[in-house]
This record gives sequence, structure tokens and C-alpha cells, in this order.
Amino acid sequence: MRAVVLNPKGHCLLLQRSNANRSFVGTWEWPGGKAEDYEAFDTAVRREVREETGLEIVLTGVAGAFQIEMSQRHLVVLCMEATIAGGTLRLSEEHDKSAWVPLSEILQWNLADGLREFAKGYVERITKGV
Repeated sequence: MRAVVLNPKGHCLLLQRSNANRSFVGTWEWPGGKAEDYEAFDTAVRREVREETGLEIVLTGVAGAFQIEMSQRHLVVLCMEATIAGGTLRLSEEHDKSAWVPLSEILQWNLADGLREFAKGYVERITKGV
């Protein structure tokens, strides 16, 4: 799961994956991760964003989903829209850098597998007001 965290200017938060990750090192992604056993989805998204960024968020809607084919598994990633409710941005060891990026510019970034195609469709929907 991922959170499209938007600031008051409408820019989304991207994080660059560090060497602490086993895959997609150096690529950019929205914050998020996996739910713990029996953890409610909304709780998991908020926890992952807090752990990775120090930010508290409010979920505002569903952005959509995409799939990633990996050698050992098939992942389905649900993306939620969110706004900041509090906290101060600080990165965990999973990420080296952060950037607030206008949605219209997100495809210029080296996005993690699966996210690029999803982001393209998402930005088209948002800009058309669908």
C-alpha cells in the first residue's frame, strides 16, 4: 500500500529508496509498505507513513491500485490519497531523500517499478477532474 500525500500546494511527497532496501534502490516512490497480520488497512497506511516520514496523515480517498511482478511474488499495491495532519518530515533508513513534487512533474522522476504507469493514469484522471 502507498499514500499519495499531498501538501497544501497540491504537491505529492516522493521518497528515494536507500541501500537498506533489497529492491528498487535509488528509485522514487510514495511512502507506504505492508500491513502487519490482522492490522486494519487504514491503520497500516497511517503507521507506515509515520514510520517512514514522521508525518501524521488523514486518508481522503482511494487513488487506485497497480501490480508488480517480482521473481518470487506478485504484489498488488493499493494507493490512498492523504493530507498532512501533523508531524515533522524526517526519513527512516529506508529512504535517502524526499521531495515535494507537483503531480504534473512526477513522470520526470525515476519511479519504482509499477508506479510509473499507475502515476501516468492517475495524473491524467486528476488533471481532467475525473
